[in-house]
Amino acid sequence: METHEATRPPTHYLCEQRFFEDFRVGERFALPSRTMTDALFAAFQLASGDNHPVHYDVEYCRSRGMPGMLAHGFQVAIQTAAGAGFFPHMVEHSLIGFIEQSSHFLKPVFMGDTLYSALEVSQLVEQRTTGVLAMKSSVINQRGETVMEGTQRYLLRKRSSPQNQARALIQPKKPGDNLE
Repeated sequence: METHEATRPPTHYLCEQRFFEDFRVGERFALPSRTMTDALFAAFQLASGDNHPVHYDVEYCRSRGMPGMLAHGFQVAIQTAAGAGFFPHMVEHSLIGFIEQSSHFLKPVFMGDTLYSALEVSQLVEQRTTGVLAMKSSVINQRGETVMEGTQRYLLRKRSSPQNQARALIQPKKPGDNLE
């Protein structure tokens, strides 16, 4: 069987590798849309352990004037997980860590709503050999209403450091690598 250099790790990448200085404020990363189904509510309950009836009992919700089960805030926030899109594939060599996340919940999300999420580079804070990339996260429902806004911050290596250039060319990123 013939092998091709381009298909063997660590040279097989879904996207071109990018470093801190390769990003620009305003770049947008759309994430896949998702309809909030009964199965997603059940999976979130199982994973989170949250058992409040507002999230899992449709009759409880209806008796309180809601159209159906209310999504947990974290169930909405995870719709902005960068791993659902291309961003983490772009930073396989430069990502040091996901360092911060915040969310503001603006409107309720109910079972049956379809959510459209995106991340947009909002700030670039340069450091000596690294930089902090901040992204605005947003979730919009099928009616065009913004239901959540937030921020995510990532610590990335800079390409300009000779040490980082050598590391990216010679070694794949290893857990625990931390260059300042």
